[in-house]
Amino acid sequence: MNSMNDSGVAPGLASGQTSHTHRLRGLAVTGFIAALAAMVATTLAAALAQAVGVDFEVPDGGEAIPLPGFVVVTGIFSVVGIVIAVALLRWSARPAERFVWTAASLTAISLVAPLPSGANTATTTALLGLHLVAATVMIPTLARSLRTSPSTM
Repeated sequence: MNSMNDSGVAPGLASGQTSHTHRLRGLAVTGFIAALAAMVATTLAAALAQAVGVDFEVPDGGEAIPLPGFVVVTGIFSVVGIVIAVALLRWSARPAERFVWTAASLTAISLVAPLPSGANTATTTALLGLHLVAATVMIPTLARSLRTSPSTM
């Protein structure tokens, strides 16, 4: 009787799953590091804008946006970007390209929000710039991470 050796099949599957898990984990870690960098960059840019006289006062709420608000909002939307990148890595044949298109489109849409806020020109301009600061950190970092190795799916 000829016995089958399945050891070649099982390690191949396990190896593929391990590689895929490692890649997802690497993307998540890279994304969270980029999110921290984006939060720092955005907050520093906002602090610099305040130092030169931008008040970040939005008439709709009547209050100025505090610096910690920039940290929180940048962190939340950076995590959304990471989730999108992970989903595209999992389910797309071309995750990097699709991520860049998706993230660029969402960034463009986000630029609309400050315009009708009723804030003064300096605040509106600074808010638009801060959206771009965060996008400049997150999009290339996640896209590069999505391109680092061929998809294992």
